[in-house]
Amino acid sequence: MPFNIINLSQEPHKIPTLAQWHQAEWAGLNPGQTLEDRIERMQAYLSNKLIPSTFICKHEGTLAGSAAIIESDMDTHLELTPWLASVYVTPAFRRQGIGAKLVKHVMSQAETAGVAKLYLFTPDQADFYQKLGWTEMEEEDYRGHRVKIMSVVLS
Repeated sequence: MPFNIINLSQEPHKIPTLAQWHQAEWAGLNPGQTLEDRIERMQAYLSNKLIPSTFICKHEGTLAGSAAIIESDMDTHLELTPWLASVYVTPAFRRQGIGAKLVKHVMSQAETAGVAKLYLFTPDQADFYQKLGWTEMEEEDYRGHRVKIMSVVLS
């Protein structure tokens, strides 16, 4: 199946759909944040800078998933930057390698831009990221969820 990854800035009209997916998936990790807040925040991803930016994966014109690179994703670890965030694949397209393609795309973009190390946190996908070369740094309670903080060194 041909999947293509593009920058969200090429199709900003996809923001409401992405924001709905992300809100449904991660509202518990962002208490008090509304869908409108998320849509507004995603407007910053439309600049020509790498950080922040979101990449979307499409299959035959259908939005299949997303991954972002942002300055910071945990207010308890502002010393760590930048972060891989918002890795999401819609259920109809899961288990087809799209998540891995999106993560590798962000890693490649970051490496090309001279980023030496990326960070992420995940409540439940550490095994997925380990298969892509990420290493667990620590585990902690974050906003009522047990999460693993991970990193990857880019060559």
